[in-house]
Amino acid sequence: MSVPSQNPFQLPALPLLTEPTNKQTKPLFVAATRMNDGKTTTCLGLFAALQSVFPRVGFIKPIGQRFVEVQGHQVDEDSVLLDTIYNVHVPIESMSPVAIDTTSTRRYLKDPTDTVPKLEDNICRAFDRVSWEKDFTLIEGTGHAGVGSVFDLSNARVAQLLKAKAVIVCPGGIGRPIDEIALNKALFDKVGVEVVGAIINKVEPDKADDIREYVGCGLKRLGVPLLGLLPVQKVLASPNLLQIAGEIKARWINAPVEAESVRVSHLVIGAMTARGTVKHLRPGTVIITPGDRDDIILAAISGAEKSADQRVAGVILTNDLEPNDSLRSRIERSNIPVMMAEEESYNVTAKINRMTVKTQPNDSDKIPVIKRLVQENVDMSALLKSI
Repeated sequence: MSVPSQNPFQLPALPLLTEPTNKQTKPLFVAATRMNDGKTTTCLGLFAALQSVFPRVGFIKPIGQRFVEVQGHQVDEDSVLLDTIYNVHVPIESMSPVAIDTTSTRRYLKDPTDTVPKLEDNICRAFDRVSWEKDFTLIEGTGHAGVGSVFDLSNARVAQLLKAKAVIVCPGGIGRPIDEIALNKALFDKVGVEVVGAIINKVEPDKADDIREYVGCGLKRLGVPLLGLLPVQKVLASPNLLQIAGEIKARWINAPVEAESVRVSHLVIGAMTARGTVKHLRPGTVIITPGDRDDIILAAISGAEKSADQRVAGVILTNDLEPNDSLRSRIERSNIPVMMAEEESYNVTAKINRMTVKTQPNDSDKIPVIKRLVQENVDMSALLKSI
C-alpha cells in the first residue's frame, strides 16, 4: 500500500513558542495598580529616558483593550501613540500582538481550547521582532497585575513569559500606594517576577516630602524601592476642545481651525449675571450656559474683542437651545469656539469633569512635559542597576 508523499510546497508548521528566543535584549515590564493611574504617561517618559542611555530601544504592549485600525491590523492605541512620537522602527503590528475586544472574554470562557498557547506564541514572536537588534525593550502592561487573568494571561503571567522584571506605577497618597503595591506585588511574586521598584504618580507638591518619607519606608518593608515621585501636571489632565466635543456629543456653531490645539483648564457654569461671568473670562476657560442666555454669550464675545486676557477657550450652549439669528451671526463673526449640547449645564459639566484625558499623538504641548517628568523625577541609575 503506497503512502501519499508530503506536499513539497507546504511548509511544516512551526512549534509554538513557550518563551522568546531573544535572550540578549533587556526587558522591563511596566504595570499599574489600576487603569488610568498613569502607566502610559510613565512609559512615554521612560522611553525617552532609556533612549538617553541605550542607542536602540524597542517597545511592546502585549495585550491591548483599546485599539485602532492601522494598515489592516488592530493595534492598541498606546502602541500607536508611542510609535508616532518616537518612530520606534519596528513593525507596528508587532508592538500590539493581542487585541482584546468586547467579545474576546466570552469566546474564551466558552471554548478555551488551544487559545492560550497560541496567544503566548504570538506574544513571544512579537517580542522577538520588536527586540531584534535592540539593547532594551520596554513592555507596557494593561492595568493592574491581575488584568487578563480571565483568559489566563494576566500581566504577571505575561511578564513571566517574557522573562521581564517589573515596575509598578501608583497614584499619590500614603496608605493607598503601600496597600495596592503590596497586593500587586503578591501576584508578581507568585509567578516569580521580581518587582524592582515603584513610581508614585500625580503627587501634589505640598505632600511630596511626606509621601517620599512614609511611602518610601512602607515600600522598603515590602522590598520594593521607591524610584521616584511624579508631580501633578495640570496640562496632562486638561482636555482639548475636540475631546470635550466628542465626550458630550456636541455640534459646532463656530468651530476653531484646530480644536485639538485648544487646551481647557477651567470650567464656569453661566448661571450668574453677565457682570459676574466677566470676572471668569480668561484663557483656558470654557463657559457652559443655556443657549438662551444672550447676555452671557455676548459678554464672552465682547471680552475677547477687548483683551486677549479675557479670551475664553470656548463656550458650550446647553439644553439644545439655539441662539437667535442675530446672536448666531455675531457668534460666527467672532473668533470664539462655540458648540451646542443637548443636555443641561450641570450634566454637561459633570461629564467633562469625569473625563479620562489620555495623551494623543497630536498633543505636542504634553510630550515635552512628559519627557521632563520622568527624566527629572525618576532615579534611572537605580532602576537600571536592578535589571
